[in-house]
Amino acid sequence: MTDHYDALETRDPAEREAALFARLPEVLRKAMAAPAYANLLRGTDPASITSREALAGLPVLRKSELPALHKAAPPFGGFVADTPGSFARLFTSPGPIFEPEGRQADPWRGARALFAAGFREGDVVLNTFSYHLTPGGFIFDASARALGCAVIPAGPGNTEQQFELIEAYRPVGYSGTPDFLKILLDAAATAGRDVSSIKRALVSGAAFPKSLQEEMKSRGVEAYEAFGTADLGLIAFETAAREGMTVNEDLILEIVKPGTGDPVAPEDVGEIVVTSLDPHHPWIRLALGDLTAALPGPSGCGRTNMRIKGWMGRADQTTKVKGMFVRPEQIAEIGKRHPELGRLRLVVTRAGEADAMTLRAECASAAEALQSNVAATLRAVTKLGGTVELVGTGSLPNDGKVIADER
Repeated sequence: MTDHYDALETRDPAEREAALFARLPEVLRKAMAAPAYANLLRGTDPASITSREALAGLPVLRKSELPALHKAAPPFGGFVADTPGSFARLFTSPGPIFEPEGRQADPWRGARALFAAGFREGDVVLNTFSYHLTPGGFIFDASARALGCAVIPAGPGNTEQQFELIEAYRPVGYSGTPDFLKILLDAAATAGRDVSSIKRALVSGAAFPKSLQEEMKSRGVEAYEAFGTADLGLIAFETAAREGMTVNEDLILEIVKPGTGDPVAPEDVGEIVVTSLDPHHPWIRLALGDLTAALPGPSGCGRTNMRIKGWMGRADQTTKVKGMFVRPEQIAEIGKRHPELGRLRLVVTRAGEADAMTLRAECASAAEALQSNVAATLRAVTKLGGTVELVGTGSLPNDGKVIADER
């Protein structure tokens, strides 16, 4: 039994990078056939975008903006050139955000994640993600069938009927949230039902702490975590190495400073930005609003793609101070105006009965003139007064947080 889905997973990283960026110009041309991308990428020569450095020069599209864009130009905000009828299925997610499913095999790129979790051709899989309007159920259903598995489209809830299905079909695999897996196992133990056929699981959509992972293992289920979205499908997944998550093939993943499109330093925490290479429905620099950091070196499982630590919180830290919104983009602008500064963190507190702001800024030399200049910039950018505290380089935590609301 092979340890890898195919040879793409173990190729030389430079070979993968070259292959991705050789395909990107044509994907950009396809994207710019859609009016919204044509506007967003106006002036871009697709033939020139052949490296990460060039890609980083393009604007990001924020997922948080999609509901308004989709409402203004339904259904896809002008970011899809083809008609809705050219797709296989059409979904909606809270926002609302409207998502199409492609007609190709494994349109959500999930077969690799299931394979890495131990699923194999001929397995029976209990899929408990919802099949109602949102794509979650279909993402894992299509991925399992692409791998050659048979799928029980169970959806969430109704544990009594789930037990009947499990005892009849004896599924070896589970896909769903980790929370519902625990509910299912607990309810089966209480009711004396036999769910012992389930030996492996791929979970997503909720926190999966080490303690819960160990509990699943003690109960005979080897569970792995995957990170994905309704827009892109499976983005990264755990492997047998249990060392972070390996980025999926056919995606370009960047980690940028929150509120910007600028790449972070290696291993720094930042916002996930993804470019997909599906010409039918490409995503170009979609900023997901989720934080992560890259892990150094190759994975112990032999896969050579980029690894990330997994989900580390939300990048959209917008908060309201004295009735005005303060956004990560504004903190990034302060950093641009003062390149001598390192990491920045705006700490929002209460002083008496009023909101108060303190900008903590890393720098090599804490000159008084710099402190007053940064304070002036803070007021100019945010339209709010605040104090500035200059701290030594490396003093602020590497957690991707640029606004800390401590009220």
